[in-house]
Amino acid sequence: MKEGIHPEYKKTTITCVCGNVIETKSTRQDIKVEICSNCHPFITGKQKIVDTAGRVERFKKKYAFLDQKKEA
Repeated sequence: MKEGIHPEYKKTTITCVCGNVIETKSTRQDIKVEICSNCHPFITGKQKIVDTAGRVERFKKKYAFLDQKKEA
């Protein structure tokens, strides 16, 4: 390998919003993530609906007429 062209590979910590901390090596320092392997819905089996700015409500309001047609 050539000298001086590769980034420095050092120990770092990855911190998740859920509080999980993972020690690893990377070219970046102190990485913060929103979802990790401990809190991911696919692994935990718990589905979380993340409602950003009322998107779910807007969707339900927009397509409410379809539910009314099914009921009739």
